[in-house]
Amino acid sequence: MIFTDTPTGSTQNRLDVAIRRAQQNLLRLQHNEGYWCGELFVDSTLCSDYVLFMHWADEIDPVMEEKCVAHIRRRQLEDGGWNIYEGGPSDVNATVKAYFALKLAGHAPTQPWMQEARACILRLGGIPKMNTYAKLYLALLGQFPWRYLPTVPVEIMFMPRWFFFDIYEVSSWSRAMLMPLAILNHYKPTKHLPADKQLHELYPIGSEESDLGLGMQKPRFSWPNFFLFCDRLIKIMHSLPWKPWKRAALARAEAWMTQRMGEGSDGLAAIFPAMLNSMIALRTLRYSREHPLYVKAKNDFAGLFVDDPQDFRIQPCLSPVWDTAINLVALLESGLDPHDPKIEAAVNWLKEKEVRINGDWYVKNHHVPPSGWAFEFNNVYYPDTDDTMMVLAALARAGAHEESAPVETKAMFERALKWLLSFQCRDGGWAAFDKDVTQGWLEDVPFADHNAILDPTCSDLTGRVLELLGLIDYDRNCTPVRRALKFLRDTQEDDGSWYGRWGVNYIYGTWQVLRGLRSIGEDMRQQWIVRARDWLESCQNEDGGWGETCASYDDPTLKGKGPSTASQTAWALMGLIAAADPTEPGAFDRKSIRQGVDYLLSTQVADGSWVEPEVTGTGFPRVFYLRYDMYRNNFPLMALATYRKAREGKLPVRQRE
Repeated sequence: MIFTDTPTGSTQNRLDVAIRRAQQNLLRLQHNEGYWCGELFVDSTLCSDYVLFMHWADEIDPVMEEKCVAHIRRRQLEDGGWNIYEGGPSDVNATVKAYFALKLAGHAPTQPWMQEARACILRLGGIPKMNTYAKLYLALLGQFPWRYLPTVPVEIMFMPRWFFFDIYEVSSWSRAMLMPLAILNHYKPTKHLPADKQLHELYPIGSEESDLGLGMQKPRFSWPNFFLFCDRLIKIMHSLPWKPWKRAALARAEAWMTQRMGEGSDGLAAIFPAMLNSMIALRTLRYSREHPLYVKAKNDFAGLFVDDPQDFRIQPCLSPVWDTAINLVALLESGLDPHDPKIEAAVNWLKEKEVRINGDWYVKNHHVPPSGWAFEFNNVYYPDTDDTMMVLAALARAGAHEESAPVETKAMFERALKWLLSFQCRDGGWAAFDKDVTQGWLEDVPFADHNAILDPTCSDLTGRVLELLGLIDYDRNCTPVRRALKFLRDTQEDDGSWYGRWGVNYIYGTWQVLRGLRSIGEDMRQQWIVRARDWLESCQNEDGGWGETCASYDDPTLKGKGPSTASQTAWALMGLIAAADPTEPGAFDRKSIRQGVDYLLSTQVADGSWVEPEVTGTGFPRVFYLRYDMYRNNFPLMALATYRKAREGKLPVRQRE
């Protein structure tokens, strides 16, 4: 049922009723402990990887395998392949993994769906076209030669901080994946499969007997060729009988990994790839199935399962801190009393989740006391700036920074804010997990083809920092703000938009920046800001909404194009409202804003939610995407609340100095 009618039919009544229903919907989804945790929907590769793991480890659960296979089969496309986002084209990595999982589970290559999958794989170039991390799972099962995989030398554990490279120069998520892989790269633990389970048919004719390694590129003298030369040199060194420091390096890698799998962490980095890799590494290191750490790792991993009788799924991680913070912002912006018991329960839950130990971030940013929030329930080694920004925005709306707040609460807020600000990078922007992990040449390392070796500074995160600082009336003339503003001007696209690293894509980035600029008190009548507003308006669909697909990461000419979605419409609306000049009569009644509001009002479901099958969240651009189920519920509420405040003249206007 679509919600289109109200007692009077007026816009204001429709708006009030829609906001009330959206509030009630969110409150209905709140857990008794005070938090929210929506599901994260992803592609079929997680179920495929788990089937591969079960066969490699000889831990096959027939019931679980059947559930995973059903999940995979449901997602096969008409061309025989599998994609990595809703509506996207077939992807060679996802398709090979799905085919392999089905074959291991007993699906014969002669079955029609297997023949269609094989044809799709060969059209996409076959196994040789897969990325390094996908090939590694094949190598574990004897289907890709280890000698053609880029080396992840375990000796990197000994590289000192003053050296041009060490493990803390790569992103936190890559670091957590690479440490177990370095162990595997040394031992090369291969499960040999019977002939009927192998994948010879997925190599284009002649390619299986050829050199499957990465070849030198032009120009001859380049970073990619330098790293390929290093990789070959390391392989030669590893073939020698004398391997100094190897045992000590393995011990250090094991200690690094196991420490981060223990107390305070729901698995290594609390994310699927690192968690699965760590389980493989533990078995390779001869940890028994009954060993407490392996049992914990298995239980942590099982915590990602969604045992829906209609469709078993695996999540890449859990998002309670993120969801709780956004929902608090939406509810408080829409008028709920900060002293409401449900709001207080959520605030108290967040306060308990502050991280108070020195995690991996401390290596490059050790001049500040520990604080911050992680994305997941327990992930003490990896708090991140984005969650910390959103938590502080929620706590600020609940009065945590005010003089009347309890001493401990105010101290926590100030400590976390100081921690957040300390992460400003050299270029003036903020990254997600670490400070200045931005060495561009690392993207040419052979094992960096998952497009996530770095933790880049982002316009979307930097805009959110400015929004937070404006909310608490921070000095807009201070050096961090001036540097952030310069970063945003430097990263603006020619058409006025901004790239979105953590949400799809330019709509997300542009909204965050505009909202931040307005909050910090920037003059929204400046031409560079007006261009951003005009770009958002140029992307509006005929139905009044906005949409953008993940394809814009591969092809920027597709930016701002796609079927309308509730979350992206909410982002665009908030961007336009932020860009409006509040001193101009009718500024918030622009046609684009009215049509966007009407789109949200007319597509709201009777229970207060919105329907959104599309993927609007980003993991690794061009490689991994996810659909946050809460986005369709909280961001539309936030946008409608912002619009109502704007119409009522209640949006704070910071005085320009």
